[in-house]
Amino acid sequence: MLTFARLAVALLFATTVLAGKRGLCWTYCEFHLNDLGVFNNGDGQVVAIYDYETYPPPSTNGNGGLGFIGIPIADLASRQASQGWATVFTLNEPDINGITPSQAASWYIQYINPLAIKKALPAVTSSATSGQGLSWVSQMISACAGQCYFDYINLSYIESAHNQFPNYQLVITEVASFQQAFPFLDGASYVQLYFPFVATSPALLQANQPSDVTYVGTGSCLYNDDGTPSAVGNLMY
Repeated sequence: MLTFARLAVALLFATTVLAGKRGLCWTYCEFHLNDLGVFNNGDGQVVAIYDYETYPPPSTNGNGGLGFIGIPIADLASRQASQGWATVFTLNEPDINGITPSQAASWYIQYINPLAIKKALPAVTSSATSGQGLSWVSQMISACAGQCYFDYINLSYIESAHNQFPNYQLVITEVASFQQAFPFLDGASYVQLYFPFVATSPALLQANQPSDVTYVGTGSCLYNDDGTPSAVGNLMY
């Protein structure tokens, strides 16, 4: 049986217009840092947060004024109706989790199409293997046969996606935290939101997700070990 409930996430935005595009990729190990609003300094740059889970991280100040991502799919429609989100994300990396484009298309038509809000196609990996990454997205669009209604594609890489799908808006769920990327992403008309990786501290990342440290190191952590913004984190402002 497909585990869509574990893979589906939703973006809980209020229906107000958002000025900024930046968000926090807040991993489970970050739960030890309590202030979600450190980067929400009122300038409107940082507007969203997601944590790969179906519940918001505990915090001393709620969601820190940020739109939160994460919801069980069985409750998606009822919670959207009661809380008034304006945007929804859908499946996370279905291309490597045994979900075919055809299965995803059927699921999307059943559960996502009825939501009268902005919608994203599933977030795929950056794999260049046939049947994965953008190839999977292309196959899903074909399987939808024009019956999947979406506003943007959710992924973790940019130029190749824009070149292949120039008419669609993109959400970048994991982007390397470097200064040159921010002006480009802020100015790219086809990028709706982006989430620098990763909103945690070096000690917590090393302790809880050592495999990520192997791939990206700790230099991109947005927090210092004491919970204050790191040198890279200060680029978020």
